[in-house]
Amino acid sequence: MLQIKHLNQYYGESHTLWDIDLAVPKGQCTCLMGRNGVGKTTLLDVIMGLLPLRSGHITLDGQEITKLAAERRAALGVGYVPQGRQIFPLLTVQENLEIGLGSGRRKRKNIPDLVFSLFPVLKEMMNRRGGDLSGGQQQQLAIGRALVLDPLLLILDEPTEGIQPNIVQEIGEIINKLKNDLGITVLLVEQKLPFARAVADGFVILDRGRSVATGSIDKLDKHLIRQYLTV
Repeated sequence: MLQIKHLNQYYGESHTLWDIDLAVPKGQCTCLMGRNGVGKTTLLDVIMGLLPLRSGHITLDGQEITKLAAERRAALGVGYVPQGRQIFPLLTVQENLEIGLGSGRRKRKNIPDLVFSLFPVLKEMMNRRGGDLSGGQQQQLAIGRALVLDPLLLILDEPTEGIQPNIVQEIGEIINKLKNDLGITVLLVEQKLPFARAVADGFVILDRGRSVATGSIDKLDKHLIRQYLTV
């Protein structure tokens, strides 16, 4: 589904991502891992077109998207849930969800039923402002807003950060449902190893801006964890 070849990115003259190769198979969840500051969010922003790359190629479902603007990538089926959720706190739940109606693969007029079947609490809170929701509810809203785009690829940047355990479990169940039942491909950044093991099919580890290990999630062993993930 998503293919990245020889990607290099710079901040000014600082080389931040080095010759990244990454493959996210269709209908699977790939977990992007690594300590803080190794380039995970930077890579996601490059994939979304929010940061420029110096060289390399990005393809989505066989189509080159390297030079496309972020809104064009969304229209082709890339949904993004950024770290910290970034919902609009002064808009209602309904208004937050409706923002994506004209931006996805299908130009919808109404919020799809899928959002409310996955997150029934959002239907109960349609008139509440986003900023009045709990952290877990805001994360549900952020994921729901991305699903309004009818994505082929859903990118999640640390969706469990600061979330109560029952909502973490629910998010895990929803990721599994999206990939197993709906065929949505997921690229996940996650620090919690039990969560990653519960939802991911494969992993990629970044260290100092480089891809240093990749494989199926059952190959994520104690040696790799100790070398690249423990603080």
